[in-house]
Amino acid sequence: METSYLIQLLKEISDIMAENKDKLIAMDGIVGDGDLGLTMSDGFKAAYEAAADGAAADAGRLLFAAGKAMANKVPSTMGSLMATGLKQAGKDLKGKETLEDADLVQIFASYEAGVAKLGGAKVGDKTFLDGIHPAVESLKASLDAGESLSEMAGKAAQAAEEGFKATTTMLAVHGRAATRGEASRELEDPGAYVAALIMKAFEKSVAE
Repeated sequence: METSYLIQLLKEISDIMAENKDKLIAMDGIVGDGDLGLTMSDGFKAAYEAAADGAAADAGRLLFAAGKAMANKVPSTMGSLMATGLKQAGKDLKGKETLEDADLVQIFASYEAGVAKLGGAKVGDKTFLDGIHPAVESLKASLDAGESLSEMAGKAAQAAEEGFKATTTMLAVHGRAATRGEASRELEDPGAYVAALIMKAFEKSVAE
């Protein structure tokens, strides 16, 4: 697979964030300051536009440039976390000019690792990680099983969605939601929904 595929992936993520902007605003308005929809739609649009000219044949350089553009566009907490995920993926794929299925799995594993390191959260804390981690585990299992890329992506998207839905059983320990204490448990986490959207975009990008 050519590294130009990553441009398509970033476009799908940008598009799905724009489509879900109002929903993210509404969800974040309950537990945060309500700007998540704008942050994600503006941020991932900037990431896509930074890569869209196809100038970077190196997958690492492309992803790092996308992350840097996102960080500059939306320097909020969540914006910085998502940008860091892209930049970490860029660091880990440095020098790659063609992509195998294992490299695509690495992108999401690196994304998770970058977000976790910067944010200091862990799985179960009711954050983005609770959506992305099940997806990464699913991708690794599918890769080991020799499944097709479309199968891998479909299962990962389902795992992320299930992880997002499971946040309604978790107590928030980070951000404004944590101030609600036990009342935070029944709420859906908007960060985990962002992860589910990213994996839906991935599924769509490989289907095409």
